[in-house]
Amino acid sequence: MATSMAGSSSVQIAKPMSVKEIAATAQDFEFNPFTALRYWLRTADTILREAYIYEQEENYQQAYLLFMRYAALVAERIPEHPAARHNENRNALRAAQKTLPDVLDRLEQLKPKIEARYDKWQKSLERGREINAQINSDSSWSQSLTDFASSDPAIAGNTTTLAAAENGELAVKLAHEELRRRDARRRGTRQAGVSEEEEQERRTAGLWDDWEAALSKTGRNIEDDEIRQNMEATRRRMDSSHDIIPDGARRRSSKSISRPPRPISGPRNGGSEYKYPSISKPHVLATRAAESPVAPNRLPPKPAKEYFEQSIYDKPPPLPEKPSMDVDDSSSLNMVAPVQPFTFRPSAYLENGKPLRTVFLPPRLRQEFLSRAASNTRANLETCGMLCGTLISNALFISRLVIPEQTSTSDTCETTNETAIFDYCASEDLMVLGWIHTHPTQSCFMSSRDLHTHSGYQIMMPESIAIVCAPSKNPSWGVFRLTDPPGMPAILNCRQTGIFHPHQERNIYTDALRPGHVFEAPGLEFQVVDMRPRS
Repeated sequence: MATSMAGSSSVQIAKPMSVKEIAATAQDFEFNPFTALRYWLRTADTILREAYIYEQEENYQQAYLLFMRYAALVAERIPEHPAARHNENRNALRAAQKTLPDVLDRLEQLKPKIEARYDKWQKSLERGREINAQINSDSSWSQSLTDFASSDPAIAGNTTTLAAAENGELAVKLAHEELRRRDARRRGTRQAGVSEEEEQERRTAGLWDDWEAALSKTGRNIEDDEIRQNMEATRRRMDSSHDIIPDGARRRSSKSISRPPRPISGPRNGGSEYKYPSISKPHVLATRAAESPVAPNRLPPKPAKEYFEQSIYDKPPPLPEKPSMDVDDSSSLNMVAPVQPFTFRPSAYLENGKPLRTVFLPPRLRQEFLSRAASNTRANLETCGMLCGTLISNALFISRLVIPEQTSTSDTCETTNETAIFDYCASEDLMVLGWIHTHPTQSCFMSSRDLHTHSGYQIMMPESIAIVCAPSKNPSWGVFRLTDPPGMPAILNCRQTGIFHPHQERNIYTDALRPGHVFEAPGLEFQVVDMRPRS
């Protein structure tokens, strides 16, 4: 039986990206040497995991970008980190650098595929084929959207892209099918006699599980010459083999933030008061008037609240609808599905214009978490959990709630034994997509402590979210992200001490739930893993 699907996909008019364009985008990131080394190592590992997934899905542009960014981070930026010079950290750096030969091999394999696609597009444009006429005749596309689409390797040049808001059911079916396939593959690998340790080493080249142990070891030191030689060899190979890193891009990538972030623990700054200056809003991607600020009506006397606004960037410019497509229902998903390869397009943008991939959130996860946190909530103790999942078709799916070992107070929640968390994620091939925590008696907001904690997640992945549950207040929950700018640079450069302290910036964080980049997906399955010791 044929079924039509209207308004769910669109023809992508943006041209494919050249190798040089992708490389320039890959180099366009800021490296803050004052952010803890462990965060950069985790970031590198997350980037590598994403790159492998995009490569498997044949999204070669985005895979190339991430492999290139990983190589730049590991070969150039991380070795410049002040902590990388410490004897006890050199093993971690060497473990990361062991992955570089494979990464550079993959870049060389992907390069001709990208060049062939780009050349084909150019030739078709020169011959005046149908795609050129369609681009020139379609006046409904805004130039700003075209510019941003063409600068996003995940979607540039794709013939079919899907909107998350209109394809939630498809996304759920796709996620379940893909997660079952990956689980079956992992079980098959283990049944074939490959140990979890060997499987993990094959998948991550030793980076994920070795770095934290290496940080605590003071065994045989790595000579400075060896590290420097590895760095220089990688740079030569990146420059000579690819000839794709412009000097300007290299200079841009070397920018760093001058002021270090301060620790997020310490005595309360009880005498401080918030004084927020008004700031002008940029209008690069504004498609509608800014909405009224969203903030609780009443501020509790303490802790002080951070102010946030509904971001004008959360809603991307509208895309034209493609005529409905006829498909049959014989696919393994047993539902309406596109007849050609597709990818989920970004559902929101950062304030700096960079795209945010869609995050699909199981609606029942919050209730399950509150049930697990109930005893702590009654005792006025915070509870926290990790939101884990995977990447499928350029969208992120939360499929696991991991509740780690932790110590709690009425205002804080600290995870303990972090190694166990990341070992578990590595063994299950999961990525950390954010976190969730309770405010037992406070309202729903992001405290300064929460903001500093979340900056570590958002460095690893811009789409990372923080869910705050305030069961005794209204609203009782929210999904947030730091603005960027001004939120991320403000927190990374914050020099204030104390668990609760004010920040001068006004819109330091914003709502991430629809119309942001987070969508609740009814029916999306998830599991709960509670690592806390049983009482």
